[in-house]
Amino acid sequence: MIYHLEAKMVTINCDMGESFGIYAFGDDAACMPFVTHANIACGFHASDPVVMRDTLRKAKAAGINVGSHPGLPDREGFGRRRMQMRRDEIYALIMYQTGALQALAVAEGLTLSHIKPHGALFGMAQNEMHVAEGVADAAEALGLPVIAYSDCCMSEAFTRRGIPFSCEFYADLDYGDDGRQIISREHESVPPEAVAEKVRRAVLEGMTTAVSGKDVSVVAESICVHSDTPNAIAVAKAVHQVLMDEARLTTA
Repeated sequence: MIYHLEAKMVTINCDMGESFGIYAFGDDAACMPFVTHANIACGFHASDPVVMRDTLRKAKAAGINVGSHPGLPDREGFGRRRMQMRRDEIYALIMYQTGALQALAVAEGLTLSHIKPHGALFGMAQNEMHVAEGVADAAEALGLPVIAYSDCCMSEAFTRRGIPFSCEFYADLDYGDDGRQIISREHESVPPEAVAEKVRRAVLEGMTTAVSGKDVSVVAESICVHSDTPNAIAVAKAVHQVLMDEARLTTA
């Protein structure tokens, strides 16, 4: 039997602006028509000031929301390697990166809509309370909601502190038996048809299938697609279409 969850509206977020210097990475402009929120890298794991400004301009032209995508200071590992950091260090690195993007956004007549930690920082915030509290400290200081995760340190800290957040579901990543995403150094191509069914089930049933074959519970309030997935545009289109078909897509 299929149990349909309460008809909550869902956004689509995408990590963008991850080129830097002469190195191009992903086709942000082509993905933008199929997402509602752009998470813009802020220079630590990827990006640079010019790329940040240009990504903001593209997002403005596309009419989508813009938020910061702060990561660990690890370009060689693309921010997907864990680091040992104190709560105050987490706070400072998010403030520093988001502040830089915020200044560029103001110059373009834009207002940031959210923060979404990147890669290993996101995973650390799920599992380590002091990291989640550091993210919360920055979100509170900046007055911004967070794209976060359910049933973890992030959701516990943000709920306790009254910080607005939405729980995301990954369209293009595998899941473990613990109901958490499996963070990989590189993303492989995924069939759009399978992505569409995966997202439909997550939104309507609150379930997904782990790599072991076990069904696990998930909360899908914002669907994440990654710009470095080889067929990212096809994936974004599939996610956008299934949410339109189910009348669940929102831009807010």
